[in-house]
Amino acid sequence: MSHVAIIAKFTCIDGKRDDLYAGLAPMLDHVGSEAGTLLYQLLEDPNDANVAYMYELYTDGDALQAHSTSDVMKQIMNAFGGILAGRPELTMLTAVRGKGL
Repeated sequence: MSHVAIIAKFTCIDGKRDDLYAGLAPMLDHVGSEAGTLLYQLLEDPNDANVAYMYELYTDGDALQAHSTSDVMKQIMNAFGGILAGRPELTMLTAVRGKGL
């Protein structure tokens, strides 16, 4: 089965991007213990001070499901009130070919 990838775009309320980073810290610490999470990278948009991205790569849909329903995910989603300008935009992808892993 192919790896599952996600690009999540976070648009913050003006000046709140550092608060987003702090809110995501528990998940960034947690993913190291998720066997099916291959990559989990927080990326900063250098052209928009209110936008950040998360690049995620999972072994399969089951690994994504485990990540998405974890207690830590529930905790961080509740921490975004007053930080995000809207819901994160998720782009679901299937990894086809590339360097790494």
